Parts: sequence; structure tokens; C-alpha cells
Amino acid sequence: MTTLVIGANGQIGRQFCALAAEVGEPIRAMLRSPKQRPWFEERGIDTVIADLEGDFAHALDGCDQLLFTAGSGPHTGADKTLLIDLYGAIRSVEAARERGLSRYLMVSAMRADDPQAAPEALRPYMAAKFAADAYLRASGLSQVILKPGRLTDEPATQRVAASLEETGGVNTISRANVAHALLHLVKARGLVDREFVLLDGRRPLAEVLA
Repeated sequence: MTTLVIGANGQIGRQFCALAAEVGEPIRAMLRSPKQRPWFEERGIDTVIADLEGDFAHALDGCDQLLFTAGSGPHTGADKTLLIDLYGAIRSVEAARERGLSRYLMVSAMRADDPQAAPEALRPYMAAKFAADAYLRASGLSQVILKPGRLTDEPATQRVAASLEETGGVNTISRANVAHALLHLVKARGLVDREFVLLDGRRPLAEVLA
């Protein structure tokens, strides 16, 4: 019962992997380079070398669910947005379906529902997320889509909200809170075909992600 983490070396991915290792949740971190391995191996985290832009099917061996938290990052161009956030996500959905994985967990974005409402510089990224989410919904896979707001580096509170109405219009969420939310979702294997907006708030994670 192992979760493959695509995007494990990202800012959210590392925090999630560390939390999973602390509680003994079985995961496998998919890494692009062997140079990234030491940080994970020091924490007893299983790793596999594979590239989302290349052949990564072997990374799914022995895994029963997939967590996609990869992203091209804010400093890349539209080409990487297409290859990672859109095509990479679609290929991972296909790989999960071909292998018969029990569930796929997607880290999307709150503004992905309406890319044109996002700041201009973010619209290509949000459009990629919009299309990847739509592809996942139509895939037939059991799924959970998490839609965090604007990410910050504030510490974890494990207190969150599910709408802008709850927060008075504040649309931020700490990466640390997202990592805790992902751990909750990965462990809640009976939770399927659900979508959650996630913002910093006042309610316990378990209540919002019920």
C-alpha cells in the first residue's frame, strides 16, 4: 500500500514526504536526479529515479496510489508549463490507469476553475491545471483533487477553510498546511471522487477534508 509521490523534491513535496516518514506512511519519492536522493534517504524514504518528461512507468511498480504535486515552477516558460503541469500530469493519469492504481490525488489550484480570472502571468499555468483536472475527472480513476489558494511559507497551523466566504476573501494557504492536508488525504483511502478548496482558516483539517 505505497503512494508514489511525483514532485517529491518540490517545496510541498518535501514537506509532505517528511511528514509521511515521521508517521510511517509508505511512500516512494520520484526524483529526477540521484543527487536529490540523500535528503530522502536520510529520512528512510524509498526513492526511484525517473523523469516526468521521459519514461517513468517503472516508478509505479508496487504502488497502489499516486500523488501528483509536481510543478514547472514560477521561473520557467510556457513550454515547461505545457510539458510538466499539463502533459506530464496527463501522462501520469494514463500510467495510473494502465497500472490499475486504486486512487489518484492531484494538487491543483483554486484559480484553475477559472484561469481567465487569475493574474495574467499565471493564466497559462491555471489553464494547464484546468485541463489536467478535466482529464483526470474523465479518466475513470478514483480521485481526489486538492485546490489550494495562493501559497505562502508560513508555518503549519492545521487550521484551514474551504471557501473565500470563510476567510473574508483572503486566498492564501501555507505550503506546510497543504503538506498536512495531503498526508490526511493519502491516509484516508476510502475518500474518493472529491474536490476540496483549501485556504488557511480556523477549522481543523479533518473537518474540512471529511
